[in-house]
Amino acid sequence: MTHEVLELMLHRDAVMTENAMKGYYTEDPDIGVLLDAERYSLFAGGKRIRPALCLAFCRLFGGEDEAALPFACAVEMIHTYSLIHDDLPCMDNDDLRRGKPTNHRVYGEANALLAGDSLLTGAFEVAATNPHTTAEINALAVAYLASCAGRYGMVGGQIMDLEGEKKQLTLDELLKLHSLKTGALINAACVMGALAAGVSLGDARMKDVVTYAENIGLAFQIVDDVLDEIGDSAELGKNVGVDAERNKNTFLTFYSVKEAQFYAEEVTAIAVRAIQKYPDSEALRTLAEWLCTRKK
Repeated sequence: MTHEVLELMLHRDAVMTENAMKGYYTEDPDIGVLLDAERYSLFAGGKRIRPALCLAFCRLFGGEDEAALPFACAVEMIHTYSLIHDDLPCMDNDDLRRGKPTNHRVYGEANALLAGDSLLTGAFEVAATNPHTTAEINALAVAYLASCAGRYGMVGGQIMDLEGEKKQLTLDELLKLHSLKTGALINAACVMGALAAGVSLGDARMKDVVTYAENIGLAFQIVDDVLDEIGDSAELGKNVGVDAERNKNTFLTFYSVKEAQFYAEEVTAIAVRAIQKYPDSEALRTLAEWLCTRKK
């Protein structure tokens, strides 16, 4: 599969995910500002990588898109909430996200905080009420998503990131930080897609899913760190050079740009090897390689 074909697939999956997410909103003028604030960030663009991974793993194991789509939406809603909260003045205090003013710059801090809260809780409702899977699968998916998004997942990684601004982390600590902050939600997307296809958590195939997810999550973060150093802010849609300004520990704390890029290629190769034995894995293999060479 060429990168051009992959990008067409990603666009198709993004449109499908966005259309599904729009269906979870019912207008209510009494809470209009909350709904507007949620949708401002939820439909601000982005690559929709997590939904694409969820859908792709469902397809890999013979599942239907409709079974994975609510799970894909749930993961994207949690990802969006995390970005809104990340950008708040009490966290990273960013002014720009995906080329637009951040949520709190448009709607104020209180409304941005509540928009994030609403997206988080709404995500679990969407996953728990998936009508195309069984109640047992939904329960497993919700529990797995909660573990990846919470204190021992994404939120724990964010705490490590904030604490890391005050001290020098070891490489092992940095790897743990990013396995939680970035990798955990990517892991959730992949595993939930496999669950939607009927693959159980104890199935041997799930080990391959997790190996793929963990390694592309690591590659994704390494590339993010590199792009913050050498990327173009107009192309990225966000400010660059902020990691150094905030004294953040990144992979460039330990590696040169060239070494970091090589590291990303190495872990991408591990991800690809984990799934290449599956006949319909071409899209996921190409996606891993594309993420490793992305410029934005």
